[in-house]
Amino acid sequence: MEAVHTEGILMAETLQQMTSSYEKFWLVVTHIGDPKAAFLLVFPFTYFISRPAGVTVVWAAAISEWLNLVFKWMLFGERPFWWIGESGLFVNKQPNVRQFSSTCETGPGSPSGHAMVTAAVWWIVVSSLGSYLYSRTRSMLLSAAPFLLYVVLLVAVGISRIFILAHFPHQVIAGSITGFILGVILSRTAPERRPLLFFFSFSIGLLLSALMLHTGLQQLGIDLSWSIHLAKKWCSHGEWIRLDTAPFSSLTRDCGALLGLGLAQYWKPGGWSLPWAPRALSLAISSMGLYHVNRLPLPVRPQGLFYGLFFVKFVIVPQIVIVLVPGLVHLFTNKKKKD
Repeated sequence: MEAVHTEGILMAETLQQMTSSYEKFWLVVTHIGDPKAAFLLVFPFTYFISRPAGVTVVWAAAISEWLNLVFKWMLFGERPFWWIGESGLFVNKQPNVRQFSSTCETGPGSPSGHAMVTAAVWWIVVSSLGSYLYSRTRSMLLSAAPFLLYVVLLVAVGISRIFILAHFPHQVIAGSITGFILGVILSRTAPERRPLLFFFSFSIGLLLSALMLHTGLQQLGIDLSWSIHLAKKWCSHGEWIRLDTAPFSSLTRDCGALLGLGLAQYWKPGGWSLPWAPRALSLAISSMGLYHVNRLPLPVRPQGLFYGLFFVKFVIVPQIVIVLVPGLVHLFTNKKKKD
């Protein structure tokens, strides 16, 4: 793998030199590809256009990110920003690369979670949009346009991850292919109108199975905190190390979102039926609400409290989008009509 990693560093160096003027663009793209964006941005946008597709987005985001965590624990992938120092190959001549605030993630690098979750989630979006366009226009060309945008998005997210030294190219490719396959599979297994017990059991099952895997690997003498130590050692700015990028943060996010999805569908089966204008208003208000929920500061000590509150935060997300905001908009618009 040494030759593959070296070529990856050279590619990142070339990208940073040739596209330095697009630095802000790559940073925005890498944020769009962040797994949490699937819950906070893609989910509400999709839900208020197509409720089944919105539910499937949460399902696909949670399952694909959970599987990504399992793969990372099993594959022990390096990340470029620490491999440069750990490899010992660049003692005489350091590559001309730099880190960014989004670089220093603490989990292993293979496969890319950004690429994997983006590929899975956006497949749900573009396949739904493509089917809708074809049903309306019967034009193969027009219905193929979303899939072209899908490829462009995956390439852009992949390049952004290489650009900021978060991943090697082969990790991005592996994540994109795996995410695409998952998107196709999960789009056919959406848990719409499932009972609350299904979501509760699935959420707890994912949590416990990941903890059992973690414990089992540790019992075999495998230190799963190795990537955290390397990230702290080689990150150029200590404040760029954030607990919300740790492996257990993604685990609690996924389990919380799935439980929240079940609760939302339990409180309001089938969701609120709203015309297009109230839907647009609900989308705007939900987006603002999720923005502030995401910005809520959480105590990082003790870590158990942080992970517990992080879990609750993502339980709340589906409640805002599916139950609370549309319910208030429905109440307000109905009252206005009666007046």
